[in-house]
Amino acid sequence: MSTVNMSSEFFLALDEIERDKGIPKSYMLEKINQALLAAVRKNNPAEADGINVEIDEKKKNVRIYIAKTVVEEVENPALQLTLDQARAVSRKAEIGDVLKFDLETRKFGRIAAQAAKQVIIQGIREAERGMVYDEFTSKEHEVLTGVVTRVDSMSGNAYIKLSSSSEMTEAVLMPGERVRSEVISEGSRLKVYVIEVRRSSRGPQVVVSRTHPGLVKRLFELEVPEIYDGVVEIKSIARDAGVRTKIAVSSNDPNVDPIGACIGPKGARVAAVVDELNGEKVDIINWSEDVEQFVAAALSPAEVYSTSMVDDGRTCRVIVPDSQLSLAIGKEGKNARLASKLTGCKIDIKPASQMMDSSRFNIDLSMLDLDDPDGSGDAGDAGEAEQ
Repeated sequence: MSTVNMSSEFFLALDEIERDKGIPKSYMLEKINQALLAAVRKNNPAEADGINVEIDEKKKNVRIYIAKTVVEEVENPALQLTLDQARAVSRKAEIGDVLKFDLETRKFGRIAAQAAKQVIIQGIREAERGMVYDEFTSKEHEVLTGVVTRVDSMSGNAYIKLSSSSEMTEAVLMPGERVRSEVISEGSRLKVYVIEVRRSSRGPQVVVSRTHPGLVKRLFELEVPEIYDGVVEIKSIARDAGVRTKIAVSSNDPNVDPIGACIGPKGARVAAVVDELNGEKVDIINWSEDVEQFVAAALSPAEVYSTSMVDDGRTCRVIVPDSQLSLAIGKEGKNARLASKLTGCKIDIKPASQMMDSSRFNIDLSMLDLDDPDGSGDAGDAGEAEQ
């Protein structure tokens, strides 16, 4: 029998790759088989269809042979032989039998061997990429910690090394996913939110974010056991990354205060989240099925006199003390916009001093202090925020 001997070190190397990279030996042996087969067929085109490769791991050798079928009349001598020819090799041969003839391994030249090597290397790379893709696809919408390896001043992309079971994988933090106020430098450790994993010619590309509302949600899940256990539920999140986040929570246990659980003892839990977000303000409010009540809470930290839904069913009119108008609207309207996004309502904010018809708003004017407490004069026009 003509065989190619393979050293024990070769199989030990496959064992090591399986152990260190998690690539099954059977997968690599299959790739090697395919590579050798492709190389031998290339050097023997006339007999290509009948060439086979068998790797014997126990004997540590490779057998390369041509399979020829016994026929009554030969049409393709490269793949067929007559009964007389077959019985010259095996007396028991019959029509239809397949006989194996070893291929001269000397024909297996240096070029073919190099081609086989490249296919093997490519097969291992493909396996690694497939494993990394599968691993990080399962981690989409999760928070991972990585180290910034470089920041591209031209594109604005920051590249972050994330650890995986097989190797360190590079993720990309694009400019649109970065918080403007954050300074990211090489060597910094960051928690990032995995948006998606894309396939590319260079392998899986993990796209991460520091601005996604999901980052805040996952950070609270890490810090608040009640959220992780499902006792406290995050109903809605609205975020202006780097400035303020509003998070609406509810409790499935009447004995558990959802806001208190998120704040934690001495404010430790929310402080940990704020610290990770580099000082971004976080408003935690009670979620309510009552939209008017929910809107009032969402405008925190501003105080609200009254709320009422208008006829279109999508707009909530809010009356606030004159002194609270700017706080309710927020700088550049940000507080009102976040409240609108959190509740899903268009919010129309008006100061109490502009209410000319008390019956329109169904409140008692005698209960309101219409004087301007801080002496600022005219409170200004009504503010609106749309989702």
